[in-house]
Amino acid sequence: MSRILIALGGNALGDNPQEQLKIARKSAKPIVDLVEKGHEVIIAHGNGPQVGMINTLMEEVNMPFPESVAMSQGYIGYHLQNGILEELRKRNIDKHVVTLITQVVVDEQDEAFKNPTKPIGRFYSKEEAARLEAEKGYKMIEDSGRGYRRVVASPKPIDIVEKEAVKALIEKGHIVITVGGGGIPVIKKGLGYEGVDGVIDKDLASEKMAELIDADYLFILTAVDRVAINFGKENQRDIEKMSVDEACKYIEEKQFAPGSMLPKVLAAVEFVKSKKGRKAIIGSLEKAKEALNGESGTLIY
Repeated sequence: MSRILIALGGNALGDNPQEQLKIARKSAKPIVDLVEKGHEVIIAHGNGPQVGMINTLMEEVNMPFPESVAMSQGYIGYHLQNGILEELRKRNIDKHVVTLITQVVVDEQDEAFKNPTKPIGRFYSKEEAARLEAEKGYKMIEDSGRGYRRVVASPKPIDIVEKEAVKALIEKGHIVITVGGGGIPVIKKGLGYEGVDGVIDKDLASEKMAELIDADYLFILTAVDRVAINFGKENQRDIEKMSVDEACKYIEEKQFAPGSMLPKVLAAVEFVKSKKGRKAIIGSLEKAKEALNGESGTLIY
């Protein structure tokens, strides 16, 4: 059996706690399908909509951004672990689920801090965005034709502080929810760590964790069953599998959108290159079992 890290998207988890709770329960079924087959499953998740909502609500008390990320890890993890636990109990599977508040080390000199690009929070009108830029100094961008969103820095993950704790929990047979929202971005300060403003890309943080825990598969979720080239055109082609070299060629051809599929393919390539025999799958959670059998998803090898 395999060790599989599943990266859930923040946008796929809903826009409010009530919606998120329902989605978490639905997501639990395909996750437990894999557990039932004997696989070791580790879960990571995004938090783009959620962390923006938390930070907006906490502005009056000047809540720092790293603390907002930590809050999102806690409440998203709470919903996921309860949804998964309920599904495990339905099937009489004696496993425990734990959410680990996770810090991810970044470089203080990372160029991302000079050029924020990661959209967070809800969508605003052009007028609202202009007001927020003037009043709060936010950087706002138009996002996918749906309105304007705040953007923050998205530094590259270097290391994960709690990696040994995650490994120990996995070895004991527990299902671990970790690097929520890409992890709390921190920099090394003396004997400890200090949080910095930013949101680490969930796919890159998931890839780093998958490397560190020696996973066999990195499963990156998306809204479609397979990666496609010439997306949205008459000659669109879905890809069942592609080598690292083929993936790099498609990246050079700019086949993948920077805000959606590109980070997923980059993370998959990074993971596959990190050790011989590792594989990545980009696909939909509902067809996770089929993807492992080559019947769905795009395999990167």
